[in-house]
Amino acid sequence: MGRAMSEPDWQVDSRDAVSQDIDLERPSAARMYDYWLGGAASQAVDRELADEMIAIDPGVVEIARANRSFLRRAVRYCVANGIRQFLDLGSGIPTVGNVHEVAQQVDPACRIAYVDIDGIAVAHSRALLRNNPLATITQADLRESRTVLSAPTVAGLLDFSQPVALLALMVLQYFPDLPDHPADILARYRAHLAPGSFLLVSHVTNDETAIDMSALAAATAGASTHAHLRSRAQIVELLGDAEPVDPGVVAVQAWRPDDPRQARAGALTGCYVAVAKVP
Repeated sequence: MGRAMSEPDWQVDSRDAVSQDIDLERPSAARMYDYWLGGAASQAVDRELADEMIAIDPGVVEIARANRSFLRRAVRYCVANGIRQFLDLGSGIPTVGNVHEVAQQVDPACRIAYVDIDGIAVAHSRALLRNNPLATITQADLRESRTVLSAPTVAGLLDFSQPVALLALMVLQYFPDLPDHPADILARYRAHLAPGSFLLVSHVTNDETAIDMSALAAATAGASTHAHLRSRAQIVELLGDAEPVDPGVVAVQAWRPDDPRQARAGALTGCYVAVAKVP
């Protein structure tokens, strides 16, 4: 992974109010994901479980990196199709290649509102975005859609009378069908979007994958959030009435790959993705 387990943890500033909400006792999905991507924001407890999962199946790192690659391709697709606003739910720690970097590289006028509940993710994002007036971070539980959508850092930045790209990448898997109803969570946001908006989703699965997704999901039982695997049919249901653009709901590496050879390997990644247009 490029980082030794003995490297010092990222230091939380006790003067920062957000640090009061940081759980350093249990592994965090956001911090583990950052570690797999080669970031430096994880704690020892995160790295311990992340390495245990690598030992179960090293394909977990491939999934994380393939998902980040999908983010870049999907954001560029949205910008090419007229989108200049992005709402990223469960945005995580702003490792290289995040939404604002990709979108604003194409058009500096793009506006991005990030949302995450993890205190370290929020603190890192605030520091990174301090000099970027067109990108914000909101600390909130994404299940509370009214809170998210009315937050000044969201409502004050995005114009929901115009199309928005809503991202829910590798986050809905951390909400069980009961009592959270992830399809309903997403529907509440989708109802707030103007026609022509896009919905970007990625989600882990154990459908026909060479990666031991069931064992990997089971390993997260002691983390702050536990992963729930879903089938392709269940992931299609998350999209509601939003219509997937070509090539549809597919394995993560098979969605409009920069290298066509990636599409042939995509069925092994244990993750489905989709970009769907809101009618």
